[in-house]
Amino acid sequence: MVSRGIFYFVTAILFLAGILLIAYQRITFNVPFVPNLAREIWTVEAKVEFEPNIGEASEVKLSLPAVQPGFTQLQQNTASLGYGVNYVKKDGTTFVEWTKRNPQGLQILYYTADILVDEKSQESSMIVPALIENVEAEPYATAMREIASTASSRSSNPYSFANQIIHELSLDNEITSLLLSKYSKPELLVHILNLGHVHARTVGVLDLKDGRRNQRLHNYVAVFDKTEYKIFDPNNGHSGLKKNQIIWTDNGTSLLDVAGGKHASVSFTTISNSVSAIEAGNRKANIDMVAGEELIPFSLQALPVEEQSLFKTLLLLPIGVVIVVFLRVIVGIKTSGTFMPVLIAMSFLQTSLWIGLIGFVSIVGVGLIVRSWLSHLNLLLVARISAVIITVIALIGFISFFTYKIGLTEGVKITFFPMIILSWTIERMSILWEEEGYKEVIKQGGGSLFVAVCAYLTMSSFFIQHLSFNFLGLQLILLALVLIMGNYTGFRLSEMKRFKPLAVQIKNYRNGDETELESVRLKEELKEIKADPHNTYRTWKKQAQHMVEEEETKKDHE
Repeated sequence: MVSRGIFYFVTAILFLAGILLIAYQRITFNVPFVPNLAREIWTVEAKVEFEPNIGEASEVKLSLPAVQPGFTQLQQNTASLGYGVNYVKKDGTTFVEWTKRNPQGLQILYYTADILVDEKSQESSMIVPALIENVEAEPYATAMREIASTASSRSSNPYSFANQIIHELSLDNEITSLLLSKYSKPELLVHILNLGHVHARTVGVLDLKDGRRNQRLHNYVAVFDKTEYKIFDPNNGHSGLKKNQIIWTDNGTSLLDVAGGKHASVSFTTISNSVSAIEAGNRKANIDMVAGEELIPFSLQALPVEEQSLFKTLLLLPIGVVIVVFLRVIVGIKTSGTFMPVLIAMSFLQTSLWIGLIGFVSIVGVGLIVRSWLSHLNLLLVARISAVIITVIALIGFISFFTYKIGLTEGVKITFFPMIILSWTIERMSILWEEEGYKEVIKQGGGSLFVAVCAYLTMSSFFIQHLSFNFLGLQLILLALVLIMGNYTGFRLSEMKRFKPLAVQIKNYRNGDETELESVRLKEELKEIKADPHNTYRTWKKQAQHMVEEEETKKDHE
């Protein structure tokens, strides 16, 4: 016999393993606990147009989206007929490179990327730039130093310094007019920040607007404080990106380089898509596995759709089993057959609750009538069960045909009832009727229906279906719960009413010539058993033997 310690240890291991497996799927694959959650994916298309030089080969380089917090790139592809395509990574920036020997006429190239809005993503490809020495000619250098000096006196850190410079550039005076006549605001802001020994660079930012075409990048400025940075809009001084803005170029590289062509341009089209959180998590995990991360995909999503549908139903069975074990072992409800209610509940999932209940009662009722007639023929068990099976099949066929003819198409689904189980249920109920009477049949039949309805209501929940299919660790937790409930040997809840008078007597009365209440004495004995069960047992055994010896001695004297 297995010791209680080993049993509880194994149960705890199963429960803990289930919890860890659920946590692994939640953290690694970002599987939500709530069904029907959607994630946003932006499809961004970059359209490159240029005119090739006659008789020359063309080489086109397009900077690809930067790695940044809040977004994860899931997929990328190109459309470029007749071009060689290569992805190149250099100085922290990834490019797509198109090459062709002798292009003719207007050339149009497409690059498409799917970008997931991912709040958990914290990676960044931004590199701290080197300071650029100011070699500007006069009077521009003096004007820049003047603005840098004024802004520096009113600031306390690189970010406030950048804000003050943007404020100075927004003023309408001779200095700003002079500088803005030669430089753009982003370029000018970077030059002045470098004069103040603040690292900064220009970045290209794209607005993500659903259904927008022919968009261009906006030039913002990344201002660094050691390794941290903030993005500033040089036009108004606002820091940080808006919710639907992404950085496309972040390391000082040009967006587009064309060799062997002219009149090149890039435009962007953005479309928003909503996908389930599970699909988004799986796609993200696939990207991590391609990148070399060792992830174990504990997910049934990798199976073919037909097998997924099968497992989605099968994984609900342990839920129903737990309901049955709880209601039978803990509550004490009697059923006809051990797990027949679970199979009936599975049938209710295919039909509907009311159609299933009416069908079940009709089939079992007519089956009992037929079975009572068969009992008078003195048939052997195998022949009798076979006759009941044929009768059940005929009843199911008749009910399906009749309900279909009168327009109740839901009745056709009654064919999902387990015919063999129904036949054995009819046989057991018939024998029970002969031995115990109709009251016991009604009690067990009603208990079976009650348990089946409870299991159906649990298994039909979208929340339960979502958890059972997407978190396989739940099966280990259910197994641990079944083992724990199977170890219960106390009173069932339905039996408590029977022992209520005894509980009242124990609480209010003394036993025999005892000087203390029976409830107090029982509590003290329980404490002794918990404190030292083996010695307490030996002591009680010796006391009992002593009492028996005294009784025998009295009888001998008499």
